[in-house]
Amino acid sequence: MGGTVTSTPLTRSEAKDLTRRKLIRAAMAILDEEGEAGLTTVKIARRAGIAQSSFYVHFKDKQDLLRALAEHCARQLLGSMREARRRAREAPSDLERHRETFRIPLEAISRHPELLRIQLRARHDPSSPLQELATETATAYRDHLAADLAALGYTAGDERSRRRLEMVAEGINALTNTLALGHIEGRYTDVEETLDVLVAFSKGAFRLLRSQDEGPSRQAPGRDRRFPSSPQGAE
Repeated sequence: MGGTVTSTPLTRSEAKDLTRRKLIRAAMAILDEEGEAGLTTVKIARRAGIAQSSFYVHFKDKQDLLRALAEHCARQLLGSMREARRRAREAPSDLERHRETFRIPLEAISRHPELLRIQLRARHDPSSPLQELATETATAYRDHLAADLAALGYTAGDERSRRRLEMVAEGINALTNTLALGHIEGRYTDVEETLDVLVAFSKGAFRLLRSQDEGPSRQAPGRDRRFPSSPQGAE
């Protein structure tokens, strides 16, 4: 005999969290389709299927929602990127694993380009309520990449080494953003070619870090004794 399946009612906290997630998803969809200009509380609430008044139970205003949206996406992307870099460390001669460390952010930016544009504008606009978040997010991406480079064996034991690691990490992230926007805008249509350029630039930066760590007298030109290949692909 078949029984009736009943669902357990959500707790108040679970229902509130579900509505918040619906609002974030709705905002992302509108942002992707219409850009920031189309993002209004009326449209967000309608898209999420809730009353507009309920929007303010979860967010103070549109900027507060954008902040939550950016934080949500950053957490997801940072986690995926760090996992890809961990896998690349385990197989330093596997070029595809290293290309994947660039493919992941490139594809993520391509899916939600307006979110990156908003953060880039906010970062350089002292009047933007999102400037602090945009700066903190960029710093987190830089620090995580620098930490992953240190895990590969590039030292950060003194101020100069630490500064070099941060500069390389920030440069790689900035180039990734720039080429991703170029891809979105139709200037660089071939994703694989874009990945080739990112890998090539990173290899040059890693050679700089190697020369800093080991010095010309301790390592043959163009060869890293710690890895069969450079951290972002075979030499």
